[in-house]
Amino acid sequence: MPYDPSMDQCLFTKSHETETGKLTVGIYSYNNGPKKVQISRETRGGEGELKFAKMGRLTKEELQALMPFLQEALKTLE
Repeated sequence: MPYDPSMDQCLFTKSHETETGKLTVGIYSYNNGPKKVQISRETRGGEGELKFAKMGRLTKEELQALMPFLQEALKTLE
């Protein structure tokens, strides 16, 4: 069965944006299945547009910015 975006439900989302990009923590449920956490990274291109990038590693500052979002997401999962 191929992925159907209409069956993907966003239950929570918070983002941290900087001059270089954006990190987002979200909770999604596909087809009323289990809730799952997604962490995504977007970087700014030459003209300031955001593009998805590999999550890769986090700096200390990025992790500190995401921690409150992750704690809030954990409460949503309960």
